[in-house]
Amino acid sequence: MTKYLEIGQVVNTFGIKGMIKVKPFTDDIKRFDKLKTVYIENKTARKEYDVEEVKYHKDMVLMKLKGINTLEEANLLRQSYLLVDRENEEPLEEGVYYIVDLIGLEVYTDEGQLLGNVEDIFNTGSNDVYVVKNQLGKQILLPGIPDVLKDINLGKKRITVHLIPGLM
Repeated sequence: MTKYLEIGQVVNTFGIKGMIKVKPFTDDIKRFDKLKTVYIENKTARKEYDVEEVKYHKDMVLMKLKGINTLEEANLLRQSYLLVDRENEEPLEEGVYYIVDLIGLEVYTDEGQLLGNVEDIFNTGSNDVYVVKNQLGKQILLPGIPDVLKDINLGKKRITVHLIPGLM
């Protein structure tokens, strides 16, 4: 499992006092209220910052980080990712998983047929969709609904699914 979890991306600056605008990658946007420190990561580095202030504007998070005090300093963080240390996160409810932990898991039918590995997961609004890719590169899209997802076993790195008519 990865040590850090991506929770958002810095998409812009806000105001002239060094605030950043963050696109959240979480179902619970209010989780940002509890943050004391975050890591900002770009292609070359990861740096820890203390969180001074959090506000919300539409579906975005506005953050003031200690040491970032000007528009120019905030602008240098654009397109970087916001991460948190997994150890500081509250435990997830049973049956809820971080997407990063599901990527790469093998997907088998309830009849034992290997379909491939989870390549991506995206949300359609009503449910998640699991993108499963086999060794030949063929993709299968599986809805993340109870009728299809029968078992997720992180220890065995395996997901068992039931193929309902029309999926393949």
